[in-house]
Amino acid sequence: MGALFSFGVVIALVIIALVGVKGAHLQALFGVVIPYAAVVTFFIGLIYRVVKWGKSPVPFHIPTTCGQQKSLPWIKHNKLESPATGKEVFLRMVLEVLLFRSLFRNLKMQRSGDRVVYGSAKWLWLAGIVFHYSFLIVLIRHLRLFTNPVPSFVSLIESVDGFLQIGVPNLMMTGVVLLAAVTYLFLRRIYIPQVRYISLPADYFPLFLIMAIAATGILMRYFIRVDIVKVKELTTGLARLSPTVPDGIGSIFYIHIFLVSTLFAYFPFSKLVHLGGIFLSPTRNLANNSRMVRHVNPWNYDVKVHTYEEYEEEFRDKMISVGIPVEKNPPAEENKTEEASEESEGKE
Repeated sequence: MGALFSFGVVIALVIIALVGVKGAHLQALFGVVIPYAAVVTFFIGLIYRVVKWGKSPVPFHIPTTCGQQKSLPWIKHNKLESPATGKEVFLRMVLEVLLFRSLFRNLKMQRSGDRVVYGSAKWLWLAGIVFHYSFLIVLIRHLRLFTNPVPSFVSLIESVDGFLQIGVPNLMMTGVVLLAAVTYLFLRRIYIPQVRYISLPADYFPLFLIMAIAATGILMRYFIRVDIVKVKELTTGLARLSPTVPDGIGSIFYIHIFLVSTLFAYFPFSKLVHLGGIFLSPTRNLANNSRMVRHVNPWNYDVKVHTYEEYEEEFRDKMISVGIPVEKNPPAEENKTEEASEESEGKE
């Protein structure tokens, strides 16, 4: 049900853009107003989430570790699995962000008779890293639409991406790979019962949305041609904050840009925001140095301590009545003790 609902929402977004452009002729709304609103929402939402995370107290020292902590000199310390310094934490973060190290080390569990067997599960890591890097390259390639002249590194990436020279225009491999990777991630959620059970509409919606973005982009490039000169006129105008909306661009372009705008606006309020959250995760950005540095809970507040002297002052009579020794006798007992001592001194 979650998958069908999310698919229906994405289809509705496509229909809204198509009707708005073809029927109501709202090219300025879908080509200028909505993209600007989406970009503003993206940056304000992302800054809000990051600032909120940054201000959140970290009550516990909880770095994720699966290796030997630094302790005695003759015990070998695992610097990546249990970093003890900021430099070691930085190295682990670099491997996590650029190579998805924790996902690479992911295991799958299955039963073999009466035994539980753990095995390697690299397909998820491969799909994840291919998806993210393909998306990054596609975003960089699109800079050519917003810049004039086009930066040399963008032209280089574009030439490498289309080096196979399949068809006219050249087939960009990252577009196809992106669509294939996101399709695999979707099928994995459908066909693995455990993953399907925990999947929500919020898990399916970005997958369908990215599928639709990749599919409309491929349609524009190879099947439903648009006037690229007019497209660049619109996009460069957006980048220079002086937008113009040329006639005759084509409805498929407005559908594509509307879906991209939806993704940008949705990003800060979804699970996709792990792009910024990973840098603020205490399980990743803390050094495992609790034996060397004391971690103070920022939520600790001043607690009124009930000292033993106060405790005895409150319960002295009851303690004496049950035979519990006390450090200080009641005043009457002290007087009796003093009189007894004086009498003994007088007799002497």
